[in-house]
Amino acid sequence: MIPLVQTPRISIPKLGLGTWKLAGAEGRAAVESALALGYRHLDTADRYGNEEVVGAAMAASGVPRGEIFLTSKVWWDNLAPEAIRRSLEGSLRKLGTPYLDLFLVHWPAPEMDLPTVARTMQAARDEGLVRRWGVSNFPLGLMRRLEEIGAEPACLQVEYHALLSQQRLLDWCRPRGIVLTAYSPLGQGALAEQPVLQEIGRKHGATPLQVALAWLLRQEGVVVIPKAARRQSQQANLDAVALAAKLDAQDVAAIDALPKDWRRVDPDFGPDWDA
Repeated sequence: MIPLVQTPRISIPKLGLGTWKLAGAEGRAAVESALALGYRHLDTADRYGNEEVVGAAMAASGVPRGEIFLTSKVWWDNLAPEAIRRSLEGSLRKLGTPYLDLFLVHWPAPEMDLPTVARTMQAARDEGLVRRWGVSNFPLGLMRRLEEIGAEPACLQVEYHALLSQQRLLDWCRPRGIVLTAYSPLGQGALAEQPVLQEIGRKHGATPLQVALAWLLRQEGVVVIPKAARRQSQQANLDAVALAAKLDAQDVAAIDALPKDWRRVDPDFGPDWDA
């Protein structure tokens, strides 16, 4: 059973399936496989070009819509009010659903009118088209600006894994009830070669990637959405949920001590945004 992260702003399964690059028949099969295994959280985006695939897999799975937590996103060049609305309606149509559980601004744009973006996202929630809204790839400076204008995003999605710290964002989000969703939580697979994770994995009879996931899963207010096309990998990620409770203080300290400055996705934020 996948636990929920519950805050005053959102209730969301702690482990989900990231669907970036899952396309075509293979992508549909991957999503159907995940749902059959017990996943109930799917993460997609207009930019991924696979919403129809995800929607078809949901429909074929037999899992009731109300049991699936579904996230999609609007791309940075569609942040005018009319464009956000068009993007949202397109996502709903392609996914074959009347609502999203979570709708995110995929990336910030330098020219965006942040108060108008926030009002438009909130209006979509007020209309019932989305249950909650949030942002992705926003630095701390922009999160502060959202609060200054009275906006209440429920989620911040960023790259986060055992070799990249997001402590400043976590310290900001937790007291506000904002969930932090970790994308690329396995460093796009590269963490399999990390010696410390390998050593901890041998200790627990687990893979280094399971250890990396477990380290994130044990953290308060953190959700992880690893992409996994193969059923074996999907099951391995599910098994990391139980492993999270088995990591001891020594394991956690060893992972905490790893360098935390290795990015797989490098947003070019200006100094004003990250102030």
